[in-house]
Amino acid sequence: MDSHNPPLSLHEAAQLLAASPEAAHDLEVRLAHAIEHGELHANVKRWATEQWEGRQLPGNINRLETFIGRPELDVWQQQNPG
Repeated sequence: MDSHNPPLSLHEAAQLLAASPEAAHDLEVRLAHAIEHGELHANVKRWATEQWEGRQLPGNINRLETFIGRPELDVWQQQNPG
């Protein structure tokens, strides 16, 4: 793991890429969808149904404990603008 470039939680990644705080959840959904479809590598943690927190993401992905490497996020962002 690169100590100069630590991985971001899915939530942090969405906040970083979102144009506004209101857009962050939509970006969380896009990132979760990309993870589920093998378009974005991540260290995934999933919620058990009874543990769910907040709005649900595809695959019951835990937005706070799923981590994405910054290089992988950058590549995904270049391939998926907007």
